[in-house]
Amino acid sequence: QVQLVESGGGSVQAGGSLRLSCVVSGRTFSTLSMGWFRQAPGKEREFVAHITRNAGVTVYADSVKGRFTISRDNAKNTVTLQMNLLKSEDTAVYYCAASNALSNLNQRYVYAYWGQGTQVTVSS
Repeated sequence: QVQLVESGGGSVQAGGSLRLSCVVSGRTFSTLSMGWFRQAPGKEREFVAHITRNAGVTVYADSVKGRFTISRDNAKNTVTLQMNLLKSEDTAVYYCAASNALSNLNQRYVYAYWGQGTQVTVSS
């Protein structure tokens, strides 16, 4: 069974940085496309970023482009989201997700596996 465990959330002031990590077990990590999503209170879960199996392609939501960076280390079964220049509107629970798909990776429905989420709070 595929398991995803996130870490690295916390509280930070606007303009600060946080680094989220997600460790995957139960599957050969290099066969999975990986994504990050977030959900703010009272809002739908939304796409943040994704990275393909070999890290050849990364895609970001417009709201985080230029501030967030997704990366992966297939040797360590880990995907990371580096978040810089954080804003109060980035406050949310952040979820790591894994998919067998090669396309539509900005869509929640293609992700079969999800982590438990980690809280990120940005104060202004």
